[in-house]
Amino acid sequence: MTRHFLALSQYTKEELDALFTLTRDLKEKQKQGIPHRLLEGKSVALIFEKSSTRTRVSFEVGVAQLGAHPLFISSATSQMGRGEPIKDTARVMARYCDGVMIRTYGQEIVEEFARYSSVPVINGLTDLFHPCQIMADLFTVIEYKGGYQGLKFAWVGDGNNMANTWIEAAAILGFDLTLACPTGYEPDRQVWDWAQQRASSAITITEDPEEAVRDADVINTDVWASMGQEQEQKEREVAFQGYCLDDALVALARPDCMVLHCLPAHRGEEITDSVIEGPRSAVWDEAENRLHVQKAIMASLMK
Repeated sequence: MTRHFLALSQYTKEELDALFTLTRDLKEKQKQGIPHRLLEGKSVALIFEKSSTRTRVSFEVGVAQLGAHPLFISSATSQMGRGEPIKDTARVMARYCDGVMIRTYGQEIVEEFARYSSVPVINGLTDLFHPCQIMADLFTVIEYKGGYQGLKFAWVGDGNNMANTWIEAAAILGFDLTLACPTGYEPDRQVWDWAQQRASSAITITEDPEEAVRDADVINTDVWASMGQEQEQKEREVAFQGYCLDDALVALARPDCMVLHCLPAHRGEEITDSVIEGPRSAVWDEAENRLHVQKAIMASLMK
């Protein structure tokens, strides 16, 4: 059976840890200039229904470094944008390519695509989950802290795809997570219920950002209005007052805490310039690690 990477809940702790180990190996090889063309001669389709900077560049570069050929496909200039059924595109792409990455809106799109694809499908982002980003975030934590066990993680902001995926990660890997979200902007209920039934660690939600970050080892945030929610920007600016990662809020965390942001950042809204540019920020290493983690995911699925 073809293995896909659509959500972290499809994987065990041992499988995710194995991906982190492979990520470390591939990153070290790149730093030393050692070729690691594990997908020599293969082709990977990169389908974008949502625009992107980091996802596109990191996947295209990663595919090339693995020795494969990346094919950028925009829905706006393909038959998908003209209404071709997902299952038709999936079956044809699988005849041409050795793997597919999709960055789109509904989680049901990547799931249907995977259902009809005979080659691995990777979720590059949906409105529900962002598994590649959280894997990169966690790998960055491992690099900085030596591991994730025993750490307290905090999420401050919207209960969006990032928050949902952090909940999955905490339940699978067993670390404590507190999410601070305004009323009406909580994470997905089904994801929350799944995690509460499975988790051995403490996963909690509060409306108080100070409660969430107090004594935290890792603090993460994201924009208040994600792609597709731009029309809600003004409304969300009111709802998220007090949810900005500024120096005063970060000071409540542990002295050696690290700050993450998946980017792009709206400086002065969800995070201040002084924090993202400050000594606790691991944002740039986090962004780089998208490349290394995604190479590990592709290599493990397509090799």
